[in-house]
Amino acid sequence: MVDEIENATVDNAVERVLTGKQLDRRDGLALIAQPVEELAFAADYVRSQFGDDTVDACSIVNAKAGNCAEDCGFCAQSVHFDTDIDTYGFLDPEEILAAATRAERDGAQRFGIVVAEKGVSKEQRPKEWREVLRAIRMVRDETDVEVDASLGILTEEEAQILAEEGINHYNHNIETSPRFFPEIVDSHSFEDRVKTLEIAKDAGMDLCAGVILGMGEAPTDRVDAAIALQSIGVSSLPVNILNPVEGTTLGDKFGDSADISTEEIIKTIAVYRLLHPEARVRLTGGREVNLGKDEQHLPFEAGADGILTGDYLTTSGQSPGGDIEVIERAGLEPNLEVNEYDIEAVKKRTREQSSVETAADASNKIKLDD
Repeated sequence: MVDEIENATVDNAVERVLTGKQLDRRDGLALIAQPVEELAFAADYVRSQFGDDTVDACSIVNAKAGNCAEDCGFCAQSVHFDTDIDTYGFLDPEEILAAATRAERDGAQRFGIVVAEKGVSKEQRPKEWREVLRAIRMVRDETDVEVDASLGILTEEEAQILAEEGINHYNHNIETSPRFFPEIVDSHSFEDRVKTLEIAKDAGMDLCAGVILGMGEAPTDRVDAAIALQSIGVSSLPVNILNPVEGTTLGDKFGDSADISTEEIIKTIAVYRLLHPEARVRLTGGREVNLGKDEQHLPFEAGADGILTGDYLTTSGQSPGGDIEVIERAGLEPNLEVNEYDIEAVKKRTREQSSVETAADASNKIKLDD
C-alpha cells in the first residue's frame, strides 16, 4: 500500500483488498477495533483505487405514507405508533414525476419511488400496482435520472415486471445484523428481507441494501450486517443513522439522537468500504441530526462515495447545495455520469433560498418584538 500507516492489521487488509481478495468477518471485527484515523485513511485510499473521486447522489419520494402494518421500531410510518405524521395513499404519478424532475434539477443521478407498506401487491391491490408502473414509466421516459424503487416484499412475477420496466436498483434494507434484527422488528424476519433481495437480483435488478446505525446494536452487529450484505451482493450500501422519532419504540428509548458516537460512525463507514470495495457506500438518513455541520464531510474522507440528497421519508433533509458543499469539502466532486446538471446553479438556488429564509426569520422576530 502507498503511504502505509504502520498498522499491521489495517495495512494487511488493504493489501489483500487491492489484490482482489474479499475480507471476511474475522477481518471486519479486527478492523473495527482499530484507531479511527488509521481506518479512515486506509478506507479513503481503497475508495480512490476502486472509484472515480465522485460522490453519487440519489433522491427519493415518499409515494405512500403511513398506516404500515409492520412494527419496525425505528419507523414513524408504522400504524403501531402515534407519531403525528401525514398519511396518504399512493401519490398521483404526475406528482411523482414532478418530484423526480426537481431531483434531476438538484443533481440526483437516481430517483427512488418508495412506499410505506409490507409490499406493493399486484394481486391484492391491482389499481395501486398499475399506478406504480405508470409512475415508473413517466420518470423513466421524461427525465435523465435512473429509476429505483423500494416497494417492500416482491413475488418473482412482480420483480420480473419491475426489471422489464427499467428499475435500476431495488432497495430493501436489512437494517442490522441477523442477531439484532428481532430486537427491532417482530412482524417479519431478517430472512424475509433477504428473500426479497434475492428475488430482485434474480430478476436482473441491482441491489441497494443497507443498515441503520445507532439502534442499540453492538459493533459486532455492524460488522455482521456488512458480512450479510457481502453474501447478498449489493452495488449500493446505504448507511442510515437513527433519527429517533417521538412515539416510536426507539424514539422513546433514545430521545433526540442515535446510540452511536461520531467516531463509531466514521469507523463503521471505513470498515464497510474495506468489506465492500466496489460498492457505493452511501451516507443517507440521520446524518444531519447525528453529525455536526463541521463533521458531515468526515464520512467522505473515510470511504463513503454516495449520498441521499433532499428530504427523507418523513423528515427534512439538507439542501442539495449544502450537500454539494459537503462533498467538495471532502475533496471529492459530484457525480455527473447519468445527469449532467448545473452544479453552480444548484448552489446559487440554495444561497438564494437561504437569504429568503433569513429575511423571513428576521421579519418574524421583529413582529414578535413588537
